[in-house]
Amino acid sequence: MLETGMRNPENAAAAAGLSGSGKVFWNLAGPTLYERAIARGEARLSATGALVVESGTAAGAAPLPRHLVGEASETDAAPEGSLFLDRDSFERLRQEMLAHAAGRTLFAQDLHVATASGQSRRLRVFTEHAWQALAIRNLMQSPAREAIDGFVPDITLFCLPHFRLDADRHGIAGPGVVAEDAGAGLILVGGTLDLGHVEQALVAHLDDLLAGSGTLTLNGAATLDAESGPALFLGPPDSGKSALAGAFAADPRFTLVADGPLGWNRDGVFGLFAGRRRRVHELDARGGFGTVLENVPLDFDSREPDLAGAQAARAVLPGDTSGRAGVPHTLILASCDGFGVLPPIARLTPEQAVYHLLSGYTAPANDDGAPQPRFASGHRSPAGAHLLRELIADGETHCWLVNTGWSGDQAGHGARILPEATHRLVAAALDGSLAAGAFRADPHFGFEVPVEVEGVDASLLDPAEAWADHRDHAVAAKRLVEMFAENFARFEAAVDPEVREAQPRMAIAAE
Repeated sequence: MLETGMRNPENAAAAAGLSGSGKVFWNLAGPTLYERAIARGEARLSATGALVVESGTAAGAAPLPRHLVGEASETDAAPEGSLFLDRDSFERLRQEMLAHAAGRTLFAQDLHVATASGQSRRLRVFTEHAWQALAIRNLMQSPAREAIDGFVPDITLFCLPHFRLDADRHGIAGPGVVAEDAGAGLILVGGTLDLGHVEQALVAHLDDLLAGSGTLTLNGAATLDAESGPALFLGPPDSGKSALAGAFAADPRFTLVADGPLGWNRDGVFGLFAGRRRRVHELDARGGFGTVLENVPLDFDSREPDLAGAQAARAVLPGDTSGRAGVPHTLILASCDGFGVLPPIARLTPEQAVYHLLSGYTAPANDDGAPQPRFASGHRSPAGAHLLRELIADGETHCWLVNTGWSGDQAGHGARILPEATHRLVAAALDGSLAAGAFRADPHFGFEVPVEVEGVDASLLDPAEAWADHRDHAVAAKRLVEMFAENFARFEAAVDPEVREAQPRMAIAAE
């Protein structure tokens, strides 16, 4: 293949199995990738300087099954969300993807992805689109120019959205695919333009890589306050964790350390990526040169971003280095409870924190205004759940569950908990003043709830009092407890007895 740009001549396209009549542009910088993306018709330039692209997933895309090279057996089942792919099928897929790429123009980037505080793995990415090369470059750290001459990747990722699967030949229905040979450090992503699928594949690979090193991979945000120390914000999608962390990061006292995939070990927390990919906010849409906006409409004349119909759009924001901080002093687990059952904040034991983090519950309102309950789809290994509990306990991390959803009734009937009240409660948790107050035990979930907090309506702190009829609240609470119990059955064999004991008690909930 014709190759141009800075690269290691001893480890370039041929080392990745590429040969043919195509072309590879190596390690183009951001401005050049801008030019290529616009010239090729992949992207448009907004009035703010951001590059705007259509990834074909304006409503958001579900994760793709991860196909791992291996053989299914009764004693070695694939992790949840993954499937085994036999070696011959993977090799057939790899060869056909390479043949697809051989006659095309590719954009290659040599990058670093963090695997611990101050440590990283070398990542090489081949993409068919210049904008995808720019977006992935935004997320990762770029090595020094002198390091590129001898760059040899630990992980190689092919991102080929125009490759088409054949169910009969490849044994995968498609249209998109994520396939991985972990031993060779090779990841194949095909048939999808959604950058989220690339992010999913990389994070899953790093999760496996770090699993034996005492590091958990999570999705959340971390802040650093010079007075109270690091804080970790975790929760499922649509729970409001990033918005909460961002609200505090707007205060000059706080620094946003990471927002997105991160690692947590005994040394502290660190971002896996240098940049961030998140839902578009007004500030992101005004982002200048370097920002990539996915699925954001532009005004025809002014080229100003229009967020009115772009609720599920994404912004890819560049960063220089992966942020890191010490052991978190406070852990905030966010949940958007559309049933109006959970209190606005509750104190958790380490075992309760593990229970709720594994459960991953949230219930945002759907288009009809009714709650849409969801629990985490992932399944952590027993070792992962045990490590999580150890990290919380060993670091003496104070844990809190925060409801960013509704109070007084379910969504559509109750009132949304105001951000001002949530921020006041979380601020009190971060500075330690909340823990010094009086608490009551929640009769349904067993965690501790503050009795009063200055500046917060007392009826908000007791969900039952916020409902017009206490019996209606009890019925809703019992139903939610049943949902938790049904979901957690899949984890019971994997967790310690103390975590199983942290489950809400049906007998208590029924009183």
